Amino acid sequence: MTPAQPKIRRALISVSNKSGLVEFASRLAKAGVVLLSTGGTAAALTEAGLIVTDVAEVTGLPEMMDGRVKTLHPKVHGALLYIRGNGEHEHQAQAHGIEAIDLLVVNLYPFEETMASGAGYDECIENIDIGGPAMIRAAAKNHASVTVVVDPDDYARVLDEMSACHGSTSLPFRTHLAAKAFARTAAYDSGISNYFAAKLQDAAPDWRAFGGRLGARLRYGENPHQTAAVYLTPERRPGIATAEQHQGKELSYNNLNDTDAAFELVAEFGDGAEPAVAIIKHANPCGVATGKSLKDAYLRALACDPQSAFGGIIAVNRAIDAEAAEEMTKIFTEVVIAPSASPEARAIFARKKNLRLLTTGTLPDPRAAGVLVRSIAGGLLVQSRDNSLVGDLELKVVSERAPTAAELADLKFAFTVAKHVKSNAIVYAKNGATVGIGAGQMSRVDSVRIAAWKAEEAGKAAGQTLALTQGAVVASDAFFPFADGLIAAADAGATAVIQPGGSVKDDEVIAAANARGLAMIFTGVRHFRH
Repeated sequence: MTPAQPKIRRALISVSNKSGLVEFASRLAKAGVVLLSTGGTAAALTEAGLIVTDVAEVTGLPEMMDGRVKTLHPKVHGALLYIRGNGEHEHQAQAHGIEAIDLLVVNLYPFEETMASGAGYDECIENIDIGGPAMIRAAAKNHASVTVVVDPDDYARVLDEMSACHGSTSLPFRTHLAAKAFARTAAYDSGISNYFAAKLQDAAPDWRAFGGRLGARLRYGENPHQTAAVYLTPERRPGIATAEQHQGKELSYNNLNDTDAAFELVAEFGDGAEPAVAIIKHANPCGVATGKSLKDAYLRALACDPQSAFGGIIAVNRAIDAEAAEEMTKIFTEVVIAPSASPEARAIFARKKNLRLLTTGTLPDPRAAGVLVRSIAGGLLVQSRDNSLVGDLELKVVSERAPTAAELADLKFAFTVAKHVKSNAIVYAKNGATVGIGAGQMSRVDSVRIAAWKAEEAGKAAGQTLALTQGAVVASDAFFPFADGLIAAADAGATAVIQPGGSVKDDEVIAAANARGLAMIFTGVRHFRH
């Protein structure tokens, strides 16, 4: 049977993040709680006029080794761990002069922030907390008697709980805080272990941990009967997780997933290049284009598949101006994401109350290394981010005819887009804009035909008499296993092809390209996306 926790009489406070510290400690002191502290925390509390007992007075030992050793002592850990009401524990505590610590308030050295800042190796290592996690775990294990606080956001809740429980806290409350404490140290250690894995370039360490802090509870997951939340990791990659939302209702699970896909795609075009726009629906692009202006790029992207673009996500690679915003608000759009938006553009978007406008400050680096994680039954699939860019590849002309300069530019554009289309992926492009996209088919030739059919439908809607795929180039995310897919693309009017190559039927595919006068490039790199 768990004894009721007595009134909180002694609190040990040692925090890196001092937000709300003085007010919280002042309230504890007014409630008669004795304050123990260390280092900078003790100095801050003393400066605020509070009476603080330094932990060194309790342990009989000064802080040493540049503060690395200060709380690792039986008079601290014994005070946190001994079981109240256990006769033997009580006897040993009394025999060794160990006085109970009823409340532990600790937040950890800022390892995640130090790592994200790009600090050097030695500085990152120095910001690995040792004593803090040890105390947190001790207090959390003994939550039957000890209240543990790891988050300044919980200070007010602790004070309210103490008020309601006459200076104590309830077991359910302590259990909740203990669960949070263990999750915090787990996420902290995962960040450290993944830092070492990256430094060692170890793609598959024997043990792997991932963790994050709650960013938001979502209304539901992919479907209304599923629960969902978004968690923030130590990675400081510009994008949906770090974006500022200027307007509109809260983002859904699908909004977050689709917006991430859109922004990662448009980032491939960089912020110093010409304006680029990607329109995404269900994590697949339904139109991507570059242009002389954002408005031009948007209209060209929209023309690829205006029907699917309705209710989609728009991502751009530069600041949105009023002219582009005016066009983007002419159809229903769920989310617009950009590095920034002018005040005039923001005012235009504000007319559409349900549209979410997000700004990120900058674009993510498409070449940056990173880790992607996906759950499977009983485990996790972990892989490096696909950071291969077509501009960095050695392109090999394998056909009798080499592509023209205009075809080569479109081939690179199409292959960039194909990287972000669900496999099997086929992308037709012309003059820096997609004209047909085939995604997620079990057969590659079906993707070729669907992309051509989508282009035909878009052309009819726009009053075009000539198929949009006439004179276009085509990109495939993986090799053509047979010549039939390439032949279907040629029949649709494609003049040049870009694909990874590597099929046992490559010779047949090359022969089919030569027979139809197509230029063809092998990249040597595949871009499957499942």
